[in-house]
Parts: sequence; C-alpha cells; structure tokens
Amino acid sequence: MTTPFDALGVAPDLVAALAVRGITGAFAIQELTIADALAGRDVCGKAKTGSGKTLAFGLPVLQKVEPAEPRRPRALILVPTRELATQVSDELGPLGEVRNVTVAAVYGGADIERQIRTLQAGVEVVVATPGRMIDLIDRKEVDLVDVATVVLDEADRMADMGFLPQVEWILRHIPGDHQTLLFSATLDGVVQGLIDRYQSDPVTHEVVTQGVTVAQMAQRFLRVHQMDKVKVAAAIARSGERTLMFSRTKRGADKLVDQLEAEGVRAGAIHGDLRQQHRERSLADFAGGKLPVLVATDVAARGIHVDDIDVVIHYDPPEDHKAYLHRSGRTARAGESGLVVTLFLWDQELEVKRLMKRLGITQPLHEVFSNNKILADLAAWDPESGT
Repeated sequence: MTTPFDALGVAPDLVAALAVRGITGAFAIQELTIADALAGRDVCGKAKTGSGKTLAFGLPVLQKVEPAEPRRPRALILVPTRELATQVSDELGPLGEVRNVTVAAVYGGADIERQIRTLQAGVEVVVATPGRMIDLIDRKEVDLVDVATVVLDEADRMADMGFLPQVEWILRHIPGDHQTLLFSATLDGVVQGLIDRYQSDPVTHEVVTQGVTVAQMAQRFLRVHQMDKVKVAAAIARSGERTLMFSRTKRGADKLVDQLEAEGVRAGAIHGDLRQQHRERSLADFAGGKLPVLVATDVAARGIHVDDIDVVIHYDPPEDHKAYLHRSGRTARAGESGLVVTLFLWDQELEVKRLMKRLGITQPLHEVFSNNKILADLAAWDPESGT
C-alpha cells in the first residue's frame, strides 16, 4: 500500500496535477524524503536511478519556491548530463505551471543566447549542468543571491564524470542560507565529502536495494556467431516495445543502427559525437515510443532515464560487473520487470564467465542462432533446462 502525497504534506494543487498524470501514491524514496524536505531540512537521499528521485526533490522545491526576479532564480538543480537536465525539466515543468512556477533547463551544446533570454524573463527553478551554469555566472547573466534551495541530483555520477570541482565552485558562489538536497546511488568517498562540507545537519534516507542485481531482471547469456549476431539482436528487440542496446564504441553504435535498420528494426544512436539536437530527438522518440531501439555507449547512457524499457541487450559485453549493473539498471525500474541479455562470441566466453562469477550468477551458457524460437520470449525460456 503506497502513501498518498497529501499525507506527506504535498499541496492539494500539486496532488491534483499528479493525479491527472495517473500518479497517486509515493515511491519509497519520495515517502522517506518529501516531508523532511518540505520542513526545510537538508536531506541526503540514497537510491538508485529509476526510483522516483525527481519528484522526491521536485515537489518540495515547487511547493516552497518564491517568485523570481529576472536573472535571479530561487532554486538550482544541478545534474550531470544534458539529457537529465531536459528530463528533470520536462517532468517538473508541467507541475510548476499549476502554480505559475517556471522551470528551465540550461546546459552546454545548446543556444546560450536563448537560455540567457529565458533567464532574463525570470525563472524560479533552474535545472543545470555545472559547466553551463559557470558560463552563465561568469557572464553575469545569472546571480545566485536569491537561491533558497539547491539540489545535487546523481551526485555520484557527477563525481564519476569529473564535475565535482565545478559543482563545488558553484556551491561556494551561493551566498545566503539555503537548503541543500542531495540524491545519489552511493553516499561514500567524495560524495560524503560534499555532504560534510555543504550540508547542515542533514537527515539521511536510504532505499535499500537487494543484492548487486535487480531482483526483477531475467538475465540471459547467449553465445552467438559474428555473422548472425545482428540478426539475433534484431529478433530479441522485436520481442519488446523498448529495447536499449549497448555498444562499447561510438563507431560501433552507428554501425549497429545501420545493420538493425537493414533487418527492418528502427533504431537510433546516442553517443558523444552526435549533435545535441540529434541526441535529444532520439531520446525523445525512444521515450515516446516512436523509436523501438536505442543504441548507446556507456557514457551517453548516463543521461538515459526512461521508464518501461523492457529489454537491455549488452551487444558488446560490458567491461566489468559495475558497468553491467549500470547498464542493466535501465530496465526493471520503478518495480517493473525486465529482461537483460548479454551476447558474446566464442573468444569472449572466458570474460563473460568471469563477469558472471563476479555478479554471483550461475546458469549454463547456450549457443543460439537467429532462427531460434526462444528469442521471441527469452524471459519465459529457462536457461537451466534449455526449454
């Protein structure tokens, strides 16, 4: 039984706006953190991607934020990637409209002049990547003097991507007393350093995840032949509505898209060499159901936060067990089930066995061809019995 949002102190107009979108009960991280955030406490929330963190910090921010003067936002949400900036903005923007709160995303790779015009018009909540926010501060196009709430979303990812010096530079440029909400999949090491330096008597809430893998995942490891590999991937992709495939290289991602298209499977790529506009369009089409397959590199995938991904395919085996979990965590989100398939060639078998051992997975490895009927429903297929 989930807790209704009004029981957590969320205002009736926001509760009604959520209900229109079919959201009536809080996820665990929201249930744990919203009341403390509304009370003005500094909050540390530990939860994995896909657990509902955006509303956990977004609802308190939208409820408490005051009207903004031009160039002087009232709330700042720092995120690691451009894709996440647009997704957070897209999720919170419509909710903000019900109380005349403007939410805007600012990030590199997009027209800075347009972003400046938006800030000049007055924006209550800015969702920003660290680099672009520093550019805007340096140009004196944004002043953080009125910021009352700061959110650090996916703090561990910002650390992984080398953004902590920029994040700390920004935090040092926020002059007044303010509330700081920090959300991260881990709260150790450098993230703990952020907590110690920039939060005041924070309350910590953790959503415990079971083991190293997501319980709802069906995991399959299939030996394939080089000439048949694309056909196998295409056959698996046809079994789901949304399939995310991982390639180790940007060039490999582009090539795989072309090969899948030749098999009659619509696909798009997302990686660092593509123009931001192209990446955003592919991601929007994928999230909206227009594009059934998205091929991503590991770095680009950090910005993918799309629910209802039914299949993750490791087209190229991941480099280690951490990469496997990061990639695989894109499915089985928010309580849904998911299928994770690792494809490997004969000379990759040893590395896959080492990966499975590290993950604590024991199951037989099977050789498959693209005409095998099991590919139409791998989740129902039992690798132990082979039937």
